[in-house]
Amino acid sequence: MGNRTNYSSGAKWEDIVGYSRAVKVGNVIEVTGTVAVDDDGDVVGDDDAYAQTKFAIEKIQKVLLQAGAGLEHVIRTRLFVTDISRWEEYGRAHGEFFKDIKPCCSMIEVRGLIDPDYLVEIEATAIIE
Repeated sequence: MGNRTNYSSGAKWEDIVGYSRAVKVGNVIEVTGTVAVDDDGDVVGDDDAYAQTKFAIEKIQKVLLQAGAGLEHVIRTRLFVTDISRWEEYGRAHGEFFKDIKPCCSMIEVRGLIDPDYLVEIEATAIIE
């Protein structure tokens, strides 16, 4: 399976639920579902789908950098959204980061996320060439 490296955010939930912020195996990096929560646990962009999407992608970018990659290495994103009618808000933020990279992308409406203030949760897969 190659060398495996787990990256932690330090969140207490990682040990409770049993997950890592990101996992790198060989040249593949998987980033766990990411929401717009700052280091103090506060939601960023209250009821602002664009701001939440932007903040979540910036968090993904930070962990990718820790793992030796960047957004340019992302081949797939998955956006889980609580209101698909706001797709243009989510899409505008996603496009600002990925308009030239153009990874595969899914935007899926879900009934809810773990906190009702979360409007979007984003996963990403990156491959370092």
